[in-house]
Amino acid sequence: MNLPMAPTLPLTGPQAGHSLDAQEIRELSEQVRALAADRNAVILAHNYQVPEVQDVADYVGDSLGLSRKAAETDSETIVFCGVHFMAETASILCPEKTVLIPDLDAGCSLAASIDAEQLAEWRARYPRGVVVMYVNTTAEVKALTDYCCTSANAVEVVRHIYATHGADTEILFGPDMWLGAYVEKELGRRMHVWDGECHVHAGIRPSDIEATRAAHPGADFLIHPECGCSTSVMEYVAAGDVSSEGVHMLSTGGMLGYAENAEREAKGSQAVVATEIGMLYPLRMAAPDVEFIPANAEASCQYMKMITLPKLRDALLEGKFEVRVPEEIAVRARVPIDRMVALG
Repeated sequence: MNLPMAPTLPLTGPQAGHSLDAQEIRELSEQVRALAADRNAVILAHNYQVPEVQDVADYVGDSLGLSRKAAETDSETIVFCGVHFMAETASILCPEKTVLIPDLDAGCSLAASIDAEQLAEWRARYPRGVVVMYVNTTAEVKALTDYCCTSANAVEVVRHIYATHGADTEILFGPDMWLGAYVEKELGRRMHVWDGECHVHAGIRPSDIEATRAAHPGADFLIHPECGCSTSVMEYVAAGDVSSEGVHMLSTGGMLGYAENAEREAKGSQAVVATEIGMLYPLRMAAPDVEFIPANAEASCQYMKMITLPKLRDALLEGKFEVRVPEEIAVRARVPIDRMVALG
């Protein structure tokens, strides 16, 4: 399976060049927790982070959940173990706090697929349009946006706009074309959708799904709406070529809810998971009796994996690297984020 990946970026620092062993993980985790307590810091980690970073975090979740935790925290410092736009979002929501990211180069191919100049030009072509942007965007793009959304609430955000602005409202949705196609399918309405994608999710193709499901015919199928195969899967289901039984279109938070429910019901089953492979760790922790199988075992985001325990330790020890959004951008960018959080 040939999956387009982010360029390989070398690790830096004392742990460069080798994986951490169990003893190193224990020692570094103890240092991180002690430093976090001393600095009055909360550690937020995305579901795609490496397991040892997830284990040491105060909260692990998806973009929406992390945004809420950032807004709610009483801690003086937020250390964001994720990618750069997530740390920007925390800075927008908490301008009075110090927001750190352990590696400034932890970017996002989806966020890079649209910039503020491109969005401004797009808006100019549809001056009466309402702009909905996936939260995976830069602060400058958010400042030109009417509503933010995540994969967990994109359908509800767009439904809300039609209900409050009118059924004939033009919606400019971006930057993820696969999530946009999913929203269109769910609501039965066309939008103007930006031609952007996450390089990892777009690399999970229908052929991956077919091969993995054929090898595990009784398994449930959990698919993230960002995936390049999501639209074709919906079409297969609609046409009756693929049974809808056991097919779940879910955000990463929704996938975790699936696992928690399976654990409560003591289901010893299998589930094929079509998203970034970091998600397998919290799923397996939540439901150890369920076998979670990656749809594509190579679907790993190099940017997410740039955050390591040594870098997290150094961020807390040295107060690096601070992410602060300029006030004039943050004030405007907060409006669509608050709307996203309010809609749930």
